[in-house]
Amino acid sequence: MIVRTYQICDTQKIIKLFYDTVHEVNIRDYTKAQVDAWAPADMDIESWTKSLSSNFTFVAEEGEKIVGFGELEANGHIDRFYCHQDFQRQGVGTQILAQINSKARNLGIKKIFTEASITAKPFFESKGFIVVKKQEVERRGQRFINFAMEKLIYSNPKSLGLTH
Repeated sequence: MIVRTYQICDTQKIIKLFYDTVHEVNIRDYTKAQVDAWAPADMDIESWTKSLSSNFTFVAEEGEKIVGFGELEANGHIDRFYCHQDFQRQGVGTQILAQINSKARNLGIKKIFTEASITAKPFFESKGFIVVKKQEVERRGQRFINFAMEKLIYSNPKSLGLTH
C-alpha cells in the first residue's frame, strides 16, 4: 500500500469509497435515514473536487484500488477521513494519519482536530486524540451524534522524549 497526494482523477473513486463506507460501516452506529442524509446518492462531484483540491488530501492505494483518504485543512482541521470497508483495521487509517501529522508539523500547525463519528472515535482515541465535547449536529434534516476531538502536534518529538 502507498499513501500519496490526491489527484483530480481520484474524485469519482473517493466519492464511491465515502458513500460505501458510510452505508456499510457507519450503519453500525447510525440509522438508515442518518446515513442516507450523511452520504446521499446524488453527491456533487464538482464541490467534492473543489474541496479535495483545496485541502491537503492524502489517498491510500492498494494496487489500483483507493482504500482510504483523509483531508487536512490549513488550520489543522481534518475534514474527511475514511477507510474502505474491506480494509478496516489493516493500518490504512494509521498511514494516512501519519501523513497528515507530518504535513501539519511541516506547516507549523500546533493542533489537529476533527469531528469524529461514533464509529471513528475509538480510532482517533487510539492515536492520541482527546474528546473535547460530544455534540449533536444536523445534516439534511437528520440529527447525528459526533465528537469534537483534538490532538497536539509537536514540532520536535525528540525534544519531548517521545521517540528513542
